[in-house]
Amino acid sequence: MDREAGQELRAAPPEAPRPRKRGRLYVLDGLRLGAALMVVAFHYTALGAEAWDRPAWTVFPEVSRFTSYGYLGVQLFFVISGFVICMSAWGRPLKAFFVSRVVRLYPAYWFAVVATTVTLAVVPGERQRLPWYDVLTNLTMLQEPLGVRPVDAVYWTLFAEIRFYLLFTVLVWIGLTYQRVVLFCCVWAAATLLVSGAGPGPLRMLVMPEYSWFFIAGTAFYLMYRFRPNLLLFGIVGFSFCASLAPSLDTFRAMNHVGEQASWPVIVVIAVIFGVMALVATGKLSGARWRWLPVAGALTYPLYLLHEFIGWEIFGHFSPRGVHPWVLVGATTAGMLVLSYLVYRLVETPLSRYLKRRLA
Repeated sequence: MDREAGQELRAAPPEAPRPRKRGRLYVLDGLRLGAALMVVAFHYTALGAEAWDRPAWTVFPEVSRFTSYGYLGVQLFFVISGFVICMSAWGRPLKAFFVSRVVRLYPAYWFAVVATTVTLAVVPGERQRLPWYDVLTNLTMLQEPLGVRPVDAVYWTLFAEIRFYLLFTVLVWIGLTYQRVVLFCCVWAAATLLVSGAGPGPLRMLVMPEYSWFFIAGTAFYLMYRFRPNLLLFGIVGFSFCASLAPSLDTFRAMNHVGEQASWPVIVVIAVIFGVMALVATGKLSGARWRWLPVAGALTYPLYLLHEFIGWEIFGHFSPRGVHPWVLVGATTAGMLVLSYLVYRLVETPLSRYLKRRLA
């Protein structure tokens, strides 16, 4: 019996790393708000040409040298999303995962669609209003695949998130384990390499070769956090970092609306994003537990959804009346933060609870 037991032990596959007990990661809330403010700074001081009747980077020539790279806050969002979705889905059945995504995404989004539509209708400006039936299509969050213009341009990232959820849903349905999540990262990476040179089509839309590397890296970072780092996970993260640079640089070069800016800071910002997330994954930032961080995280989603077109309408309305650009940007940003808090407390929280009860 001892000999047979020893042979079975030698033949058995190696066990997955054992998970470590972890508390709430407050630092992710702060990182999410930081990513949102990066995007806000980019839209307000480097992109909004119509809001100022001239390119925004000519209105803010000094600060736009830095805020021109603020759009990379979206890439930080994607890395955090890979981390958080893997964390929140672990141990949950498929229905609970589906309900959690619906109640997280839609309440604040519905309010933002209505608020932006009303603002564009009430405040006179140059931006074209959408017909009511296109606004209704926007409420589904599927306007991009349905060929309908978005109420606000920032909504494109939500469809990227939905595609990630769709891919990850297959894994949740099968059941999350360390080996399966590693395999998921590797298969998605291989699919990305295969479709990167392909033309537009359903497969390319699903795989998202321009942004998949950030979701893959975020997922691998969570495995580090949950099971401890190892060479395989660092390899996935390192490969994702290197592979993400070419499409990120292509995106930046196509953005001729940010003036003559060097492209090398794109690499630096992405390296900082990966470096900070590596600190999170290895537990180096787990001691950050300031009370304001959860509030910061709660502001992030409404702020991201509301700031762009509404802010530009405010700039376009008050700028010709002699209000200083910096006063406009500062007051509008502060107002958006206050509005985001009100949306979180008065709209998102009660409506999410209602939907969760009904859907569950």
